[in-house]
Amino acid sequence: MDAYDKGSDARQGLGRDGREGPPGPDGAAEQTGGSDGTEEASAPGGTGGTGGTGGTVEVPEAREMPEAPSGPRTGFAALSPRYQVGAVAALVAVAVAVCAHIGLVFLHVAPSNTLTKEHGSAVDEWVFPEFEQNWKLFAPNPLQQNVAVQVRAEVGTADGGIRTTGWYDLSAEDGRAIDGNPLPSHTVQNELRRAWDFFVSSHDSEDRPVGLRGSLSETYLRRIALLRLDRNGAAGPGGVVERVQYRSRTTNVEPPPWSGEKVSDRPTYRELPWWSVTPERNDGNRDDGNRKVGARKDAGEGGAA
Repeated sequence: MDAYDKGSDARQGLGRDGREGPPGPDGAAEQTGGSDGTEEASAPGGTGGTGGTGGTVEVPEAREMPEAPSGPRTGFAALSPRYQVGAVAALVAVAVAVCAHIGLVFLHVAPSNTLTKEHGSAVDEWVFPEFEQNWKLFAPNPLQQNVAVQVRAEVGTADGGIRTTGWYDLSAEDGRAIDGNPLPSHTVQNELRRAWDFFVSSHDSEDRPVGLRGSLSETYLRRIALLRLDRNGAAGPGGVVERVQYRSRTTNVEPPPWSGEKVSDRPTYRELPWWSVTPERNDGNRDDGNRKVGARKDAGEGGAA
C-alpha cells in the first residue's frame, strides 16, 4: 500500500498543476525528482524539473512573408509619359496609312462604283505604277498566247551612212537568262513584259498615246531599247543608234488534244512606228558632253599658253 500525504497534491498520477500525467511502465505516473527533493510529474511536452512550463506547449509566432521585390519596368511601360504619347501617335499614324492604302487598292480592283467614278484619278495616282493589281491570274479565260517583243534600230555609221539592223528578240534573251537560273532577277523576269503591257494598255488601236501615261510608256520602251541594243553591240564601231522600232510577235498556245479546240498556229505581228532616241541619248550623256566640252576648252587654253 502506497503511502502519501492526504493533504498534499502529490497524488499518484497527478502533477503539480493537478493534471493526470501519463502512465509509467508500471501503471503509475512517471515521476521525476525536482531540485528541492520533491517529486514532480512530467506532463506531456513539458520540461520537467524546476522552471518547467507545466505541460504548456509553446507555439512559435507566425511571421509575415516579405513581399517580392518588383523588377525594373521594361518595354512600353519604361518610357516616359511624353515618349509614350509619341509612340501611340506614331502607331495611330501607321494604322491610318495602312487602312488608307488598303482602301485605295480595294477601290482600284473593285468594279466601277460611285467612289471610283468620282475619285478615280486620285486612286490611279496612288496605285500606279508601284501597287498595280489585276485579275489576269484568276480570269475565266486567262491569256493563252505567247507574246515576244522584238526591236531593231537605224544606226548612223562613222562614214555618214545609215544602216538598219535585224530584229533582236528581247523576250528570247530574257528567256535564256531565266532558264536554268534558280534565282532569276526581277528585272529579267518582268521589266520588258511589264513595259510592253504598260504600252499596250495606254495606247489606242492606232498606237496613239492616251494621256500622259501613254507618253511615259513610250519613253520607258525607248530607254529599254537603247540599253538592250548597246548590250548587243548593235551600233558597231563608230556607229550611233538614231531610231528604234518595236514589234510584237504573237502565237497561240496549242490547246490540249482532249479539248477539241482548233487555233491557228501562224504568228501575228504588230509593228510600231519608228521612234527617235536622240532625246533619251542626250539625257543620258548630258553630263559627259559637258565634261568633254570643258576638257576641250581647258586643252585649248593650255595650248595657247
